Amino acid sequence: MAMERRSLAMLPLGLFAILLGQLSSWCFAGIGRLPSRRGLPLCSVAVSEVTTEVRGKEGSESYRRYFFAKDQEISPWHDLPLSSEVEGEYFMVTEIPKNTKPKMEIATKESMNPIAQDTKKGKLREYHGPIYWNYGYLPQTWEDPQAEHPELKVKGDNDPVDVVEIGSRAHEQGEIVKVKVLGALAMIDDGELDWKILAIATDDPMAAELSSLKDVETKLPGYISGIREWFRWYKLPDGKPLNSFGFGEQPLDAPEAIKVIEETHGFWKKLREKGDSNLWVG
Repeated sequence: MAMERRSLAMLPLGLFAILLGQLSSWCFAGIGRLPSRRGLPLCSVAVSEVTTEVRGKEGSESYRRYFFAKDQEISPWHDLPLSSEVEGEYFMVTEIPKNTKPKMEIATKESMNPIAQDTKKGKLREYHGPIYWNYGYLPQTWEDPQAEHPELKVKGDNDPVDVVEIGSRAHEQGEIVKVKVLGALAMIDDGELDWKILAIATDDPMAAELSSLKDVETKLPGYISGIREWFRWYKLPDGKPLNSFGFGEQPLDAPEAIKVIEETHGFWKKLREKGDSNLWVG
């Protein structure tokens, strides 16, 4: 028996209203909008329903981790939401779990932006010692390499904004975690501005006690200076100079860090509108 195709316009008015209401209910905070790569504008599923798939051999140049919203492949840079429904809380994508060394990062130049291991001169990159915090990035942000910071007089590093998550649990690679913003360090790496947002997972046992840098210094003394010095020194064994930090090497508190996120989200919007021949933007 042949199946009859019916457009929404042919549906009874009541059923059409129900379907429209259902579609609207799927597009709330924590849910992003997928580009119409298959001809139809779609709403993504909830972040909790996003899955990943590994292709290639771990520890090789072929390794890639791709992201899916149900059965549709998505970009974890452009399709995942940035903001949650709570002010000051955002979604972080984990590239490098705490206490690991492989230098994993989002492949901004590759189709669908999977996570891959960075390479240099044909060799896979690893830190010389483990990173002690979960490390990742904020979707829908971009540090514009053409935009000069008015005070620091340096331009962006052409990547999404990095996040250093200080919670107790090691995340999984590719895990999407809701984090509370605590502050930011303005790292300057090889003459480029490379923001490090300081945050804690909202489900961490310490999250309720930490809302500012002062709280971090009180409850977790040494954490902020430890993060700053780790990122200052980590390239030295490769023969690179020490990294430096703007604003007198002092971190910015949460309200200023949120302004950084908002600004880089604006840069990302312009990137999506104009495109870039060197980056995959969907």
